Amino acid sequence: MRLYELIAPCHFGLEAVLKREIYELGYEITKVEDGRVTFEGDAEAICRANIFLRTAERVLLKMGQFHAETFEELFQGIKKLPWEEFIPVDGKFWVAKASSIKSKLFSASDIQSIAKKAMVERMKEHYHQQWFTEDGAAYPLRIFLMKDEVTVAMDTSGDSLHKRGYRILSGKAPITETLAASLIMLTPWKRERILVDPFCGSGTFPIEAAMMAANIAPGMERSFMAKGWTNLIEKKLWEETVQEARELMDLEISVDIQGYDIDGDIVKVARDNAKRAGVDHLIHFQQRPISALSHPKKYGFLISNPPYGERLQEREALPALYREIGEAMGRLDSWSSYLITAYADAERYIGKKADKNRKIYNGMMKTYYYQFLGPKPPKRPRAQD
Repeated sequence: MRLYELIAPCHFGLEAVLKREIYELGYEITKVEDGRVTFEGDAEAICRANIFLRTAERVLLKMGQFHAETFEELFQGIKKLPWEEFIPVDGKFWVAKASSIKSKLFSASDIQSIAKKAMVERMKEHYHQQWFTEDGAAYPLRIFLMKDEVTVAMDTSGDSLHKRGYRILSGKAPITETLAASLIMLTPWKRERILVDPFCGSGTFPIEAAMMAANIAPGMERSFMAKGWTNLIEKKLWEETVQEARELMDLEISVDIQGYDIDGDIVKVARDNAKRAGVDHLIHFQQRPISALSHPKKYGFLISNPPYGERLQEREALPALYREIGEAMGRLDSWSSYLITAYADAERYIGKKADKNRKIYNGMMKTYYYQFLGPKPPKRPRAQD
């Protein structure tokens, strides 16, 4: 089967997590850059990457890479790519997104327009016709320019992979599903350990944790752009991959995952989201303020996205709120706590310096992932022969 270069974009700063996921799926990684991991795979890999990867934003099929400092060089570079091998005569093709960093060509609309013209010229020569109906399957393109190096790729995913399908409504300042999964995977949490999110909002952290625990593939219930690419990917490959995902699920597990929020209405939203994700039986949601957080068990994990004051009146309440977070962490002194926040004074009011601090961009917002590491649980004695 033909091998492709596949590009998986991710959140800046979380490439190592995605890299590990791709390795675990069994694919060879060829390049790691800021915000993206490139790997080799066949048509089946396109299906499996879309359905199984928790931390990738989408899966792109790389068409080519070349240098371009002028629009003429861009046109010729795009025209040289073998579009006829990928797009059938009735295929709908367009440049869905163009981005440029530190490059002489920077107008996204001009890049999109010229690339489309170049593709049409190539298709005219191959298919020997002057006009295309474009009423077949959709083949959206993405073009990236970095220091005048042009990367051209087809988007196999369509909607971003963070759209698992379970979150219809969300609370204020929601964290995306892919970012939540990445942050959980940065911790040593395993399904045998307690996990609590005291600011659960729409439930993304608990739901993603429960899906991991039950081994539910995040893309199992959604559709992808490349499902229409029957010229490249047989329908049975998608069906076989979904079947593989169903066989790996374990919904009979016993876990201790809890989500709390001070807003009762948003707790109801979280419960509904968990039900759509198929994990409502694995999570305990409850209306509860951070001041009431305690737990009798030891060695648990607190993983959360607390408020960080997007509005002025909210910012004024942050010192008191983060003091309460610090007090709750004090009551859970054997636990490990992981907080993502854009609040610069978080450590000051928590009253404790984080053991690790990782800068992560949540969209365009710079945030910090504060990691307060608790003691490791004692090892269980080995059973004697």
